[in-house]
Formats: sequence, C-alpha cells, structure tokens
Amino acid sequence: IIESRKGVIGTIVVNAEGIPIRTTLDNSTTVQYVGLLHHLAMKARNTVRELDPQNDLTFLRVRSRKHEIMVAPDKDYLLIVIQSSGD
Repeated sequence: IIESRKGVIGTIVVNAEGIPIRTTLDNSTTVQYVGLLHHLAMKARNTVRELDPQNDLTFLRVRSRKHEIMVAPDKDYLLIVIQSSGD
C-alpha cells in the first residue's frame, strides 16, 4: 500500500468536516498536518472554482526542502500523503 512506498513518511485520511479518520502518524503530528492542509486544500479548491465555476481541484502538491505533501481531495474525504523530498 502507499505507506510501504519508498520515502513515504505517513498518510492521513480526513473526512469532510476536517476530522482525521485514519492515520499512520502520531496524534499531535496528525492534528498539525490536518489543521493546516485541510484549510489550504479548501482555499485552493475555492480559488480554482472562482477562476472557473465549472472546474474543481483534483490534486494539490506542495514541495519543500525536506518534504513533499500530496493532497487528493474527494467529495467526502481528503487523502494526505507526506513523503521525503528525496534530495
């Protein structure tokens, strides 16, 4: 599964209300990531819809020096995958 892929640090599944329902990370790390990324994904989704009301956000990728964070939003859930950036 995703967690077994090389470089993957953790995965989080979040429901529509922003509550983590499944995670491979510790509680405090999960809460930190969910709080920030749920907000960012909703902002990105609103931005895409504002630019084109017929469009929707399908994937969000954020890369830093240490990590790469991928967010796959769905109607009812949000999948967050954190992996090392591999540099």
